[in-house]
Amino acid sequence: MPVASDTDGLDEAVERSADAADGDLPINELFCSLQGEGRLAGVPSVFVRTSGCNLRCWFCDSYHTSWEPTGDWYSVDDIVAAVDDYDADHVVLTGGEPLVHDASVDLLSALADRGYHTTVETNGTIPVDAPIDLASVSPKLESSTPTPERDPKGDGEWADRHEDRRLDVDTLAALVENYETQLKFVVTGPADMAEIEALVGDVRDAADAPVPDDDVLLMPEGRTREQLDETRRVVADLALEYGYRYTPRLHVDLWNDAPGT
Repeated sequence: MPVASDTDGLDEAVERSADAADGDLPINELFCSLQGEGRLAGVPSVFVRTSGCNLRCWFCDSYHTSWEPTGDWYSVDDIVAAVDDYDADHVVLTGGEPLVHDASVDLLSALADRGYHTTVETNGTIPVDAPIDLASVSPKLESSTPTPERDPKGDGEWADRHEDRRLDVDTLAALVENYETQLKFVVTGPADMAEIEALVGDVRDAADAPVPDDDVLLMPEGRTREQLDETRRVVADLALEYGYRYTPRLHVDLWNDAPGT
């Protein structure tokens, strides 16, 4: 049951298969691995990866949840049962952008009822009211925009839509106020730092909660070990220079770009 490409609407609804019911979620993959990024790097975790996204970062490391979404539709009960099959207390809801789906809130509520610690990986453009232990928010910088010269499909069709949608300071501030939050930036090089500094300042001004430097994470761009070899040292030096936290991409270091890791 392939998940079709999303529509132009802000909710980026993916086409339902014939047997999908209201409240089901399109799942690209579900697996157990080590959390590779952020403050919980190294923690055994069950990853629930939804399909569909409202943005199109040119360097997206889950291409088949965004540029060409694929997967099957499952009920929340079936997803929770699959999570229960693994011996891990931490669940990462990721994508794509999981919060484009209303049923993600139902899934998070069901996981909370069963005592799981949950991380939601989100681009920070969609408001949410759900039980979340850690909001891992990855605001998208200008360097993420799929201009024609770096669009995976080569046509630049998504450049304007992505650029218009990629930042929502009010939503970022609400996440900081309502959840334990890490702001995780994919850094392509030193040129990104002025935008990161400005955006962190804007969120601090907008939020009625502190954003300490320790909650701002710099992560090197790279989907393979070879790509990370070119960026990790540069980004580590930037973290030292600006006083932010460096986060590795542990799963890439360990398993390269293999699926289900």
